[in-house]
Amino acid sequence: MIKHWFSLKSLVMGAAIAALIFGVVAPKVITNAQDGSTDWQSIMAQRGLTEADLRAAVMTYTPSGVMDEYVMFASAGQGGQVLAIGMPSMRLLRLISVFTPESWQGYGYGAGNEILDQGNIDGKEIRWGDTHHPALSETNGEYDGQWLFIGDKANGRVAVIDLRDFETKQIVHNPAFLNDHGGTFVTPNTEYIVEGGQYGLPLGGDYAPIENYKDAYSGMITFWKFDRETGRIDMSKSFAMELPPYWQDLCDSGKSVSEGWVFCNSFNAEMATGGIEKGNPPFEAGVSRGAVDYLHMINLKAAEAVFQAGGAVDVKGFKVIPLEKSIEAGLLYLAPEPRSPHGADVTPKGDFIVIGGKLDPHVTIYSFAKMMAAIAAGPTEKDAFGVPVLSLESVMETQVELGLGPLHTVFDDQGYAYTSLFLDSAVARWSIGAEGYRPQDGWKLINKTPVQYNVGHLAAAEGDTATPDGRFLVALNKWSVDRFLSTGPLLPQNLQLIDISQPGDKTQILYDLPITGAEPHYAQIIKADKLKAWEVYPEVGWNPATQTVDPRAVTQGTEGITRDGKNVTVRMTAVRSHMTPEHVEIQVGDHVTWTITNVERARDATHGFAIPFYNINLSIEPGESITFEFEATHAGVFSFYCTEFCSALHLEMMGYMMVKPE
Repeated sequence: MIKHWFSLKSLVMGAAIAALIFGVVAPKVITNAQDGSTDWQSIMAQRGLTEADLRAAVMTYTPSGVMDEYVMFASAGQGGQVLAIGMPSMRLLRLISVFTPESWQGYGYGAGNEILDQGNIDGKEIRWGDTHHPALSETNGEYDGQWLFIGDKANGRVAVIDLRDFETKQIVHNPAFLNDHGGTFVTPNTEYIVEGGQYGLPLGGDYAPIENYKDAYSGMITFWKFDRETGRIDMSKSFAMELPPYWQDLCDSGKSVSEGWVFCNSFNAEMATGGIEKGNPPFEAGVSRGAVDYLHMINLKAAEAVFQAGGAVDVKGFKVIPLEKSIEAGLLYLAPEPRSPHGADVTPKGDFIVIGGKLDPHVTIYSFAKMMAAIAAGPTEKDAFGVPVLSLESVMETQVELGLGPLHTVFDDQGYAYTSLFLDSAVARWSIGAEGYRPQDGWKLINKTPVQYNVGHLAAAEGDTATPDGRFLVALNKWSVDRFLSTGPLLPQNLQLIDISQPGDKTQILYDLPITGAEPHYAQIIKADKLKAWEVYPEVGWNPATQTVDPRAVTQGTEGITRDGKNVTVRMTAVRSHMTPEHVEIQVGDHVTWTITNVERARDATHGFAIPFYNINLSIEPGESITFEFEATHAGVFSFYCTEFCSALHLEMMGYMMVKPE
């Protein structure tokens, strides 16, 4: 294909093609291009490029001012935030502040403090998170571009992000459990945000000796009720289910025929408790000793009915359906799965669930129809806690051998599935041999695309919705080793863009994106035209936390400073290139409440605001109003200024806060 393209000289004339493909070229090449010759072959030779390289460059190059077709939302791991990345350019568009203070946007430095405080646990200030699984809101199983949710594995929290301004609006925590990993995923109409657990813990975080693990520890899954009217999680309508103390891992919501069910894999069915320092087998050996683990099948609709009928108990202020109740009401079923699985992915039509076992070269495909038939027939086996266990033979559709270390699976619009192979450092493309997919090919491996290196999750364009797009896939690789210039022993993660638009074995890596300051675990990719982000806030005086005009907002002509005893109120406006007032006089011991409104209406006319020593730094977008408070503890003169280069007279956009000694 590339030969055909480049046989047409009209497509590769002069400097245009050089700039299109490479962006920057050597002076000699520029001179040749100015002479009117087509010297792209020389560029290829000088740089050692192949025709496939040129194809990749053409597919990813996005000229200045041309917008990306897709946006990928990726977790930022222990960075505690979320990344928004344009595709196919692979340009980083935005860092979304979530669980961790971030000074560029002033998050936690005067603004966003009330959101961060929602994530405190038992009065303990928590200012970091380990984000793992972002989930876009859905309508009828399709991304709708309205909301984004993200879990915090470290502290068992979930955050709500409004995609009108890409800002975090809410953080919630289930007081009955501390960590998660199988979240977040949404039901097909975002009625619930699903947060799976991870490691077994005593309910409510109470103490219990590890020797009592089987009797005193539990697993958990939480169903957060989302209210679209308010754009917030409704704690009063949210609940959890106690699960056996296996380590529940990744979850996915059923769709179409399986809507109303949730599927979670697990590991450590052995209930190993570690203790290498005591001479016991280490966790890595203990939790992979058995031949199988358990796929959890949860009837969410039935669980919701049990919760609404009062079948949940109170655990530290949160409603939890006990394991015994789930067994009695038929809410939970188990089925064997390959040991140490790390992926539970529902196919686009909702008819199959794909499980990858890290220690098994196969993916195992479970049939939802067979599950329902096996449940109706009545399971004959139970686990150690009395949970019904469906036999593998009764629920399995087939297995496909892919390679070493299969983890996660996503889908395209051609009937293919894609599974990451951690140990092979490859992405396997395989055909779904069922009706409505690729029955002509059967269930089989098509090809493997080597990636660099140790791929974890995958993301395909709309690849876990009811109607995937295909076209592009991103491999989220844990290692980069030799891909980029060395900056010391700490290396970036490597996100690789792969072309999956052509059938058969024609897949190609197009782009390597180093990501630092984060470890992207999982991502979802949405069509850019589904996002309806505001260009400026709807009205002057807008409060992003409430998404309404703030009654404290300042309009031009109403600025000023007032005192009520030791309480001082500062009302300020910001506009290019000054802040009013420019002199703020207070004294030690004052409690200061300061409101700033950016009265600009021009797009991108953002102003910053910083006060040294007092740990205040803000980003105030056009129309936004921010209120912050602090105690005047230190006398002196402090120059406040705009931190965002906003105009030719940006440096002059400043003032003085003068704090008199007490």
